Amino acid sequence: MAYDASTLPDVSGLTVGIIGGTGDQGRGLAYRFARAGQSVLIGSRSAERAAEAAAEIAALRGVPVEAEVVGAGNDEVARRSDVVVIAVPWDGHAATVAALAGPLAGKIVVDCVNPLGFDRQGPYALTVAEGSAVQQAAALLPDSRVCAAFNHVSAPLLADPEVDRIDLDVLICTEDRELVDVVGALAARIPGMRGIYAGRLRNAHQVEAFTANLIAINKRYRAHAGLRVTDL
Repeated sequence: MAYDASTLPDVSGLTVGIIGGTGDQGRGLAYRFARAGQSVLIGSRSAERAAEAAAEIAALRGVPVEAEVVGAGNDEVARRSDVVVIAVPWDGHAATVAALAGPLAGKIVVDCVNPLGFDRQGPYALTVAEGSAVQQAAALLPDSRVCAAFNHVSAPLLADPEVDRIDLDVLICTEDRELVDVVGALAARIPGMRGIYAGRLRNAHQVEAFTANLIAINKRYRAHAGLRVTDL
């Protein structure tokens, strides 16, 4: 069956929380969702930093004046959000996710963390005991609905107010097929994006690892490359 955006659910009323919303990727996603009119909560270990980031995002070009962009501590954001995006650095991933298991129970959790290492030869994929970052999250959040998505979206593109359209596909890995449509609908709120089912959580390792290849591509060609799946 070909991709058909008209079949996606209405997610405009969902509140999206970003854990790690003061980092580059988190801020960029928060900006794009806010620009689309989504209610967005910025989460951080420091509620003050989160509030500062939220105010900065709300003032950017294209964000509707009526848009709700609020900053708070991670725990509050997890409790108040319908969908929570995990966008923290890999070295703090396990501890941050584990600490939020309670408030994330019953919530949709989207993990976009890529476990990468860096040395003189550039980026490379790290070995994760559970298989991938999202599988680690799923193990730590047994009462949440977990998927991987937004792993390959360029943070500079997301954050650039002059970029109106980001043409790429968001690969979604999950055991919960209903999440594909919900997260795909959120991706489609950003002009140019599509959410594409890319298999179960066990297939997420290569999705996360491919970010190292994209970084190499971007460095070589001075670009902000993404992925587009053909024949859909």
